[in-house]
Order: sequence, then structure tokens, then C-alpha cells
Amino acid sequence: MAFLQLDNVDKTFFSKDTFTEAVKDISFSVQQGEFVSLIGPSGCGKTTLLSLISGLILPTSGTVKLDGKNIKKPTPETGYMLQQDYLFPWLTIEDNIFLGLKTMDKLTKETKENAIDLLNQMGLKNKLKDYPNQLSGGMRQRVALVRMLSTDPKLLLLDEPFSALDFQTKLKLEDLVYLTIKDHEKTAILVTHDIGEAIAMSDRVILLDHSPGKIHKVFTIPDELKYKQPFEVRNHPSYNNWFQEVWKELESLENSK
Repeated sequence: MAFLQLDNVDKTFFSKDTFTEAVKDISFSVQQGEFVSLIGPSGCGKTTLLSLISGLILPTSGTVKLDGKNIKKPTPETGYMLQQDYLFPWLTIEDNIFLGLKTMDKLTKETKENAIDLLNQMGLKNKLKDYPNQLSGGMRQRVALVRMLSTDPKLLLLDEPFSALDFQTKLKLEDLVYLTIKDHEKTAILVTHDIGEAIAMSDRVILLDHSPGKIHKVFTIPDELKYKQPFEVRNHPSYNNWFQEVWKELESLENSK
């Protein structure tokens, strides 16, 4: 049985006079420990899919199951990391990373030590008493990752978490996030506009067609790439061929609008 399973998922948004089909007839599965990326033209429903998987919204029809259970509302088994870090500026980094644990009533000596250990693994233990405005963008995203991982979710949803960062920081953070997810044996779904990022970090890349979002094609990344760190993938001889193949498919969708 798949860890995450979407079957014939549709989502339509209704207003007083109109309706908008965001995604239509989406079916795919994700195995435990797998890293999958969603890419596609703007407005193809990538973020809507993450919201459906997280339980923030419900499908108009079809089912979303996590570990065999229908997702009907947000669950602690799912963690969400966004483009913005959403750290509370009036709280120290220590208090920020404990926030999820407090909300879930899981704040114990053991979970505190685990969160601080995660922060140390990110190279930020000496920042415990700092405030978010004292940290760079890349550091803040590392803190957001620690806050999410400290609650020990089974599934990580990453919505363009690196897009606001400069290129050098983005490349470093790709490697760090990838290694952290693999080390903790987490399952992850990444939404990104960056083809290179999707290829470098993923086991599979799902390309969505434009509105309403439908699965156009699925690319399975070969073993020679998917077991390497993202920076190594970007420098591999076959990386450019994969980039061009995905790019051409995406271009064909853009040109068919």
C-alpha cells in the first residue's frame, strides 16, 4: 500500500457567479521515504494540491489518503514549509523552534533537546537566543525546517521554500534540506518552478498541465542521479539532458495555452 495515495482528485472553487476548476482527475501515489516534485505552468494547481494533501482544503471529489487514512483535516503527521519562514519576530529562535511542540502539547525535556540538536545539525545552535531579524534568509529557512522537523511529521510538504533566496544560498540549502530529509527517512513533496531544483532533489518529477491542473507527464530520475546530493546532480554529465527533456515538455504546455 502506498504511503500517500491520491485517487481521481478534483477541486473546484465556487463563487456567487462563477466556478474555477483548479485540479482535475489527479491520481498518483508516493512511497514512504520518496521525494517527489510537482512542477508546471503558473496556475496549474501545484499549491492547491499541497493544500489538499495537507487537509487545509477538501477535494470536490476523489480521495486523498495518508498511511491508509482519508485526510479530512490538517494532521500532525504532515509538516508544511513555505516560501516565507513565518518566524514570529518577537520570539527568540529557541522559542520559535519550540512553537509547534507547544501547540501540539508535545513540549518535554526530550523533545526540547531533540529540537536543539536539530538546530545544531543546521549549524545554528549559537543562535538560540537571537531573534529572527538577526538572521539571514537562509538561516531563517533552516530554523523553519527545524521547527517543522521537531514535531516529527511523517510527510513534509515544501512549497517553494528556496525561491526567495540568492542562488548560492539556495544551492547550499538544497543540499542541507535533502540530506536532512534522507537522514531522518522522511517522505517529501516539493512544489517548485525551478526545473533544475526538481531534478536535483527528487526521485520523481510530476509535470502538471495548466488550468485545470492535470498530470501531463511523470519523469523518473535514474539511480545515477537520485542517490547523489543536489549540487552533485547539477554537475553530473547527464543532468543537462534531463533538464532539456523536462524543459521541452514544459515549453510545449506553455505554447499550447
